[in-house]
Amino acid sequence: MDGWQTRRKRIPGHDWCVVQLGIQGVIRGFDVDTSYFTGDHAPRVSIQAANFEEGAWGTLVGSFLKSDDWSCLVPMTELTPGNPASSHNYFPVTSQQRWSHVRLNIFPDGGIARLRVYGTGQKDWTAGDPKEPLDLVTIAYGGACVGFSNAHFGHPNNIIGVGTAKSMADGWETARRLDRPPILENDENGILLVPGCEWAVFRLAHPGVITQIEIDTKYFKGKRNATRKPLIIGTCKVDGCILTAQEEEDMVRQKWDLPGHKWKPLLPVTKLKPDEMHVLDSLTPELQDVITHAKFTITPDGGVSRLRLKGFPSSICLLRPREKPMMRFSVKAGFRANL
Repeated sequence: MDGWQTRRKRIPGHDWCVVQLGIQGVIRGFDVDTSYFTGDHAPRVSIQAANFEEGAWGTLVGSFLKSDDWSCLVPMTELTPGNPASSHNYFPVTSQQRWSHVRLNIFPDGGIARLRVYGTGQKDWTAGDPKEPLDLVTIAYGGACVGFSNAHFGHPNNIIGVGTAKSMADGWETARRLDRPPILENDENGILLVPGCEWAVFRLAHPGVITQIEIDTKYFKGKRNATRKPLIIGTCKVDGCILTAQEEEDMVRQKWDLPGHKWKPLLPVTKLKPDEMHVLDSLTPELQDVITHAKFTITPDGGVSRLRLKGFPSSICLLRPREKPMMRFSVKAGFRANL
């Protein structure tokens, strides 16, 4: 029973704990998992939430830990025991507010194996230094992958995750393309002559101008030649465009068959080295092109640990209305950030 279990309560009251979310954001739903707690699971649960500004939590601990001022997202509800067929208790949330902490109440005591908080990151764009570039695609601020060609070994959402990758599994890795020629050749610039490529499209957390691109191939080491020098593992490029919410929905249905003239180059075809951080300047500072979406293309296939698109948010923020709450709560790996 690898979870939280309280002692048998013999005094008035109930047990509770406060959890700080990994990233602040909008909560879409909870999974209260009672796996393996078959005779001592918590019979009932409620979940509250609050939003504390960074640095303010320490001054409010004494007055807020046992306060009724927290917002209730899940009222007191009975839980199912931890049998394999019924251990997951899902609760959808329709609130559009931004939260930083949740309070899990169990009534009166018992055990819970896991609490999973699903949602999307959200940043307060009015805070911070306006002269400091921000990663506009990170999942922590609300960026998301909205289309891809292949995700055999890892979803593209991984590469916009928080922090550095922990392993190859924490990145985006495609299957090896079957249309590769039997013998690979380079052109005069050292670029592989292959027919296909793999791609992923990301919606930025906020429309903006990209000034710097970071591509990390950590853990993707590839093979080495007889001289023990790392071999180039392929090339990449980054393009951007500006789309409304309706246009994005149309592109998702059409599997991103977007006319080529819609895409503006942010990064030309660039060689990638294995297990290395690549810091590259974007083409857009000269053009001052605002984008809402970015397309990351790798040729012919392979893996990447992290993608950072740093720049400055634009005042153009009416292109995408606030995302509507999901009518049905579902858990899809890679499509929801576990806050």
